[in-house]
Amino acid sequence: MPAMANPQSREVLETPITVLLLGDAGCGKSTFLSGLKSIRNGKADNEPIDILRDSDQPFVYEIYFSKKSFTLEIYDTASPNQHWTTLQPDVVLLAFDISNRATLDGLKRWRSDIIRYFQRGEGERIPVMMMGLKRDLRKEEEGIIYPQETYRIAQELRCDRYAECSAVTGELMTQTFEDLARLAYQSTTAAGGQTKGGCLVM
Repeated sequence: MPAMANPQSREVLETPITVLLLGDAGCGKSTFLSGLKSIRNGKADNEPIDILRDSDQPFVYEIYFSKKSFTLEIYDTASPNQHWTTLQPDVVLLAFDISNRATLDGLKRWRSDIIRYFQRGEGERIPVMMMGLKRDLRKEEEGIIYPQETYRIAQELRCDRYAECSAVTGELMTQTFEDLARLAYQSTTAAGGQTKGGCLVM
């Protein structure tokens, strides 16, 4: 993360920013969240990940940008104690498995559910970031999911950002987390977290 400023000069947001992580079972959501905890705790790349438990939700991450301090509370759809449609998220993460095309196809249904449950009014929409997980499993074979295709789908689904990473190897995890943090913070500003003119690739 960017270097921290003097604590006295930092803008502190008292209210946590709620992030909802949606995606098909087995696409790597829990491993991703566990990987975020690992990089925040200073674990090295390829070091085994301690998988988080659903009962630990929400998963809390403290964010420190140069002049901003805030908390992310991330909810995974696998939680047995919290039905996700009862949440009021500020940002939604749409996740799929890069090595499994069915999970990519499933994003259309998840996107429809976001509109159904979280549309806040005519002309308004919640910021959405699309995320490709298990980047380390992308192989040159028939049916491979290339970044160009996922970027196009992110645009079709009106997602504000697209990123991909591997929690197992640590590849692009820090960049993906920073991008999520920026989108989350922007959701608290007057302009909101939605991207004008299409999806941003990170």
